[in-house]
Amino acid sequence: MLTRLLDFVARHGRGLTIANIFTQAGIIVTGGVVRLTGSGLGCSTWPQCEPGSFTPEFHPENWLHPAVEFGNRLLTFVLVIVALGVAIAVWRNRPDLKWLGLVPGIGVIVQAVVGGITVLVELHPLVVAPHLLLSALLVWYSVWLALQYRRAPRRAGRPMQWSLRLSSLLVVVLLILGALTTGAGPHSGDINATERLALDPAAIARAHALTVWAFVACLAWIIWRVRKDVSEGDRDEVRRAWVVLLVVTLAQGAIGYVQYFTGLPEVIVGFHLLGIGVFTAAHSAAHYLLSSRSSPIAPR
Repeated sequence: MLTRLLDFVARHGRGLTIANIFTQAGIIVTGGVVRLTGSGLGCSTWPQCEPGSFTPEFHPENWLHPAVEFGNRLLTFVLVIVALGVAIAVWRNRPDLKWLGLVPGIGVIVQAVVGGITVLVELHPLVVAPHLLLSALLVWYSVWLALQYRRAPRRAGRPMQWSLRLSSLLVVVLLILGALTTGAGPHSGDINATERLALDPAAIARAHALTVWAFVACLAWIIWRVRKDVSEGDRDEVRRAWVVLLVVTLAQGAIGYVQYFTGLPEVIVGFHLLGIGVFTAAHSAAHYLLSSRSSPIAPR
């Protein structure tokens, strides 16, 4: 029975790696809903929701915040199940990657602990920011693992190590600045938690925007260099991946400007948080496909 279950999971390895990407990105969105609805302390403690109970206490005058926060916590169990499936599939189909297949599951556990700490310190922004950044890192890694798992065909051309390193560095910087911008702004995560980072929101937002434009310039240079790459037919994904990344980056930048000049309305900020997951995934795919060529043999 156990063997058949493991075989079933292994047969769906590729689908599980894709599901892992969506669930890792989904936690960014649900975490954003928690923050934007002011529900960060909808559960007052961790790992329990309320002292003596793992489920929230609903009251007619206060049911939304506990429901939102508890729902976000429940998604963690979905992430654990998917990450376990990924680990099994990688272990059985790609033994050369078996230890790397454990990373999503370990990341989910670490993320849950960090999330608990954010509650215990009453949503201090210096803890909330790493919570968001860890989710972005897990999305990036999950895309890399999915492409590595199926041995996605990579670019055949002159190495572009320094360009790739620069793009990755800029991604790290702009994500950190974005988290700091949020920490200095009004969306702290709970309706009663008003502590913010002691930073000028306008100044940190400008630094974030300048980093985005630097990334766009780097991205344009990379696209210019790969424009004449020899196509590999249906399996040539490189140029398409970088064009997608450019479109996603410009869209995310446009949303950022809109939210800044319209006073950070919750709906627009929510789309910007969704964009973090999409942008991080797009960069991971583009970076992987441009790194070097790999074997065309793919697992199940």
